Amino acid sequence: MASDSHDFTNERAGPTSAPPEAGTLGKIIDRLGIVFAIAILSSAAILNVEVVLRYAFNSATIWAHETVIFLTASSFVFGGLYVAARNAHIRVVLIYDLLNIKMRRLFDVVISVICSFSCAFFAWASWQSVSRAVWTPEGHIRIETTGSAWDPPTAGLIKIFLFIVLILLCVQFAVLAFNYFRKRDG
Repeated sequence: MASDSHDFTNERAGPTSAPPEAGTLGKIIDRLGIVFAIAILSSAAILNVEVVLRYAFNSATIWAHETVIFLTASSFVFGGLYVAARNAHIRVVLIYDLLNIKMRRLFDVVISVICSFSCAFFAWASWQSVSRAVWTPEGHIRIETTGSAWDPPTAGLIKIFLFIVLILLCVQFAVLAFNYFRKRDG
C-alpha cells in the first residue's frame, strides 16, 4: 500500500459513531438516533396492535395510522441528519478511492460546503411551508392538522421538524467542512 492510502473496509460497513470531524453537534445527533430507532419499533408495535384490534376484536382505532405515519416520517427526516453526522451518506467511492489524502480532504471540504448551501436553500423553502402550517393569515398561531376524524397537529409538526432538521444539517455540514479544512494530512 502507498503511504497515502487508507483501508476503507470498515468505513464501507458503516461507522459505529460520529467521526471527530462532526464535532459536538455530531455526537449529540448520534446519541439522539436511539430515540428515532425506538420510534420505528413503536410504529411496528402500534401497527400490530391495530391489526389485532381490527381483525380479532372488530374494534379499530382512529389514531394508529396517523401516529405511525408521524413516527416513521420523523424518523426518516432525522435519518438524513443522522447519516450526515456519522459521515455515512452515499459517496461515489469509484472516484474517491483513487484520490490521495490531500485530494480526499479537498473533496470532503467542497462536498460539505455544497451540502451546507443546499440544506440552507431547502431550509428556506421549508420555511415557506412552515409559515403557512403554523400561522393563520391574520398572524395567529394555529398548527395545521390532518383533517381526519382524530385530527392531530402532526401535519404541522412534521413540517416544523423538517425545518429544524434542515437547519441542523446546514450547520452540521458547515462543521464538517471547517474540520476537514483544518485537518492535517497523514
